[in-house]
Amino acid sequence: MDRELERGLVARLKAGDPSAFEAIYAAYRPRVFTFLARLSRRRDVAEDLAHETWLRLVTHAHRLADDTSVSAWLFTVARNLYTSWCRHRSVDATRVADAPASWPPPARGESPFEAAARNETERRLERALARLPLADRELLLMIVIGGLSHSEVAGAIGLRPEVLRKRLQRARERLAAELEAEGALGRLKVG
Repeated sequence: MDRELERGLVARLKAGDPSAFEAIYAAYRPRVFTFLARLSRRRDVAEDLAHETWLRLVTHAHRLADDTSVSAWLFTVARNLYTSWCRHRSVDATRVADAPASWPPPARGESPFEAAARNETERRLERALARLPLADRELLLMIVIGGLSHSEVAGAIGLRPEVLRKRLQRARERLAAELEAEGALGRLKVG
């Protein structure tokens, strides 16, 4: 990009002219993305970091010096974001390496077969819960996951206790039906 044109775009960008951003974006988007894609060798990472690079330009445009080289600024930001991503990834790898081999740990005395069966049951339960109407799912989760008492849930939802008991009974029946359907689907796939 011509240096004078670039200076003009920087001045317009600092003034908040959206067309200046569009011109810079059109000129540098492919290059910034390619740079990040080749650094990371992962398209998803390159897309995320490129997006963040453009957000940083918008956020910090008013602070640019009048003689800022947009290309140098963009590639410096992109490189710094990539370096931060690598650092974050290595810290995560260290934390994972230091973590126990199985998290959450299986119950004591649980065989690999029992652990696998427990995991499959949990997945079936999650899928069945996801198919329930929101009101049923909310009710069951407040009691089971939230650990709320029936009276606390009744107060939170604004129901009388006897109405809550009926709704809870129906929610449990629907969940049981969904679990049964889940089991039947699993048998059809296997058989």
